[in-house]
Amino acid sequence: MSPIHILRRHRVAALLGAALIVSPFIVPLAPRLNGALAETVTPPVTGMTVPNGSFAPIVAADKPAVVTITTVMKAQSETMSDAAPFGDNSPFDDYFRQFFGDQGLPGPRTPPPQQAPRAEALGSGFIVAADGTIVTNNHVIDGATSIKVTLDDGTELPAEPVGRDAKNDLAVLKIKSDKTLPTVKWGDSDKLMPGDQVLAFGNPFGLGTTVTSGIVSARGRDLHSGPFDNFIQIDAPINHGNSGGPLMDVSGNVVGINTAIFSPNGGSVGVGFAIPSDQAQKVVAKLMKGGSIQYGYLGVQIQPVTPDVASAVGLGQPSGALVSAVTDGSPAAKAGIETGDVVTSFAGQQIKDPKDLSRAVADVSPGATERLDVWRKGKNVEISVDVGRNGDDVQTASAGGGPEAPSAQPGLRAPAIGLGLMDVTPDVRQAMNLAPNQRGALVESVNPDKAASASGIQPGDIIVAVNQAPVRNARQADQAIAQAGKAGKKSVLLLVERGDAQMFVAVPFANG
Repeated sequence: MSPIHILRRHRVAALLGAALIVSPFIVPLAPRLNGALAETVTPPVTGMTVPNGSFAPIVAADKPAVVTITTVMKAQSETMSDAAPFGDNSPFDDYFRQFFGDQGLPGPRTPPPQQAPRAEALGSGFIVAADGTIVTNNHVIDGATSIKVTLDDGTELPAEPVGRDAKNDLAVLKIKSDKTLPTVKWGDSDKLMPGDQVLAFGNPFGLGTTVTSGIVSARGRDLHSGPFDNFIQIDAPINHGNSGGPLMDVSGNVVGINTAIFSPNGGSVGVGFAIPSDQAQKVVAKLMKGGSIQYGYLGVQIQPVTPDVASAVGLGQPSGALVSAVTDGSPAAKAGIETGDVVTSFAGQQIKDPKDLSRAVADVSPGATERLDVWRKGKNVEISVDVGRNGDDVQTASAGGGPEAPSAQPGLRAPAIGLGLMDVTPDVRQAMNLAPNQRGALVESVNPDKAASASGIQPGDIIVAVNQAPVRNARQADQAIAQAGKAGKKSVLLLVERGDAQMFVAVPFANG
């Protein structure tokens, strides 16, 4: 199991009201905490001077706007059969009976099959408008058949989803109340710095609204949970049930939304993550208007520009998004974007890395025409692109492993970087199920002590270009690599095909 817990709601079985389902085991809960448990989450942080050394004024002002969200999940289609929950003759059987008697156990003690219990889950949220608009995580309400919101004063109200976005893990709910509802204000997460103090609000383990304090540990964390990961890392304790709760700065403004924790055991170990408010506020505004979000689409695979890549393409610094593949017929292809281009700006926004480009394209409405600047073969090129509409927006290149190379006689060698190359012959094409027109140099062997191995080149990779110039066979690849070394370049840029993915790999000569 991954140590990253993306605040999946913990479902609570109605069976005796005391079992927390943590797949694949049912762990008896003692004592029962408000009959329900929720998910693990983390909030962001802001930095200012704490008034009078106490957070009490902030808590008093903001706590009334923090709510508990209870969802009823879809009924299980299967019934509780005579199968042992932990397998036949499991030592857990006696432990299970201690809390649940003979229900659901095999043998003569098993009653007739019965419908699986209804499951509930808990999360948190916060009110951002007096009309009852509430912000939470998408995973808090995902799969819910009904949603109930409990206000800080204990009032329970039904809630309706207004909009949700799985890619940003955000959702907007609406409640109706006869009384004036308290609200909180958005803050500026861009001003947060490591070391700034923050407060995390939520309902951990169903205990009731709780606040914890800590600092911002880091910014810009990518948990690989979605295409727009840009989490704030905090050390304020957050636990199951905090998901969707606000992260406050010391001015009492929302600077993040608690979403995930890093933990080897599912509990808080001081490593939590929150969605930045500047990112969340834009998404929430769109959800409030339309209920869903249409993302812009370019149709490229992109990867980071490392120092070796920057050196190979003549960039002064390792910045931008390197295009490793362009989808046929996509907006990028129609606009003239090429494999090997380094995107340095989009719609007037500087692009420092692939995530910058993903977010920038996502923020543009499909159909809009935007300017895109690329670095191409030593020159800046300006391109006009009509952004398309697609659920799968700009993606980074796959880092999956490549196919195993067929046995063949060793071909030419590129001793400077430690590669054994051979031609892509008809037999190779057939053995590796390649296209009939596939050209390039097949990597037959990699010296583990040379630079190519350290850069990630694998046997079975096919080199299709060297320093952005196509190569048709092993000899051309070997000559192009040697020429780059003679020209005094610090590294050589290889365009590699591995399985269905295509990526650039910069291999330094210094370690050859």
